[in-house]
Amino acid sequence: MTMTELLLTVEEAAERLRVSRWMVYNLIRSRTLRTVKIGRRRLVPVAALPECLEALEDAA
Repeated sequence: MTMTELLLTVEEAAERLRVSRWMVYNLIRSRTLRTVKIGRRRLVPVAALPECLEALEDAA
């Protein structure tokens, strides 16, 4: 796995989760989806996606 595959843009995360960018930003704001900030960019670690889904399942 290359370094570019470890971090996703918000758009790429939305695509993988099959939700809108708006929903991804809501998940970030609610701290359900972990992100890292590099400069002005907010990126989503690939490992944060299954964590987010697990948190959503536990809340359901």
